[in-house]
Amino acid sequence: MALPQLLPSPSSSYLTHHRLNPHTLSFSPSNFNSISLPHRRRHHRNHTSSLRCSSSSFSEKHENTPSPNSNDIVELPLFPLPLVLFPGAILPLQIFEYRYRIMMHTLLQTDLRFGVIYTDATSGTADVGCVGEVVKHERLVDDRFFIICKGQERFRVTKVVRTKPYLVAEVVWLEDRPSGNGEEDLEGLASEVESHMKDVIRLSNRLNGKPEKEAGDLRRNLFPTPFSFFVGSTFEGAPREQQALLELEDTMVRLKREKETLRNTLNYLSAASAVKDVFPSSSSSSS
Repeated sequence: MALPQLLPSPSSSYLTHHRLNPHTLSFSPSNFNSISLPHRRRHHRNHTSSLRCSSSSFSEKHENTPSPNSNDIVELPLFPLPLVLFPGAILPLQIFEYRYRIMMHTLLQTDLRFGVIYTDATSGTADVGCVGEVVKHERLVDDRFFIICKGQERFRVTKVVRTKPYLVAEVVWLEDRPSGNGEEDLEGLASEVESHMKDVIRLSNRLNGKPEKEAGDLRRNLFPTPFSFFVGSTFEGAPREQQALLELEDTMVRLKREKETLRNTLNYLSAASAVKDVFPSSSSSSS
């Protein structure tokens, strides 16, 4: 599932647009270029990857499994991509570049885990990424691989160990810290975010001539933190905003930011819907 695009993706040439989503809802909204979102970026090193990949979609459920100790420092092979992987999300990739085929051969003999880290030509490579664990793979002709990986814990790069044949870095694990104001209601905020998502879905369906059906249960029993990651994973087309959400270490702050983004998107869709009501013939002829 993906909400309307919030920004045109600068790296759309990397995307194959074949999605895996076990929870396909009864809508398929078109992409809208609505608002320019603020973004905060940190830059790291180099290496933009030239592989094809699809946008991430959320898996059936991201369990609250114990994360590694945040003080642990481990070495992790890194895969720079023009997209953001969130914990619990599913990411299908076709790997054909030689250095990453080498990496895959190594991963298949070890623990099947590597770091997905966002990169683009403007901002460089981020410091914070998400572990992708290979859950299914197929070796194709010419030693290419098709893999499906699932987002696990987040990490921050502390030191680059080597850059050839592929990037390897020392990382520390990231976990959300308790919110500063313990009196605020995380569950209530998560419910508000879910409600905004449903409104966005409903208006998106309406603008695309689809039935305005109730989206149903979007949280699917997820606790606020994994739910906030799920919401971030739906903001396809706005990778820098997704990266900013991934880097936050406070669930309350992340949900508040997502609520504001959804509210802005909803305002845009409401305006577009009003224009369609006033000029129905011109809307249909332009499409």
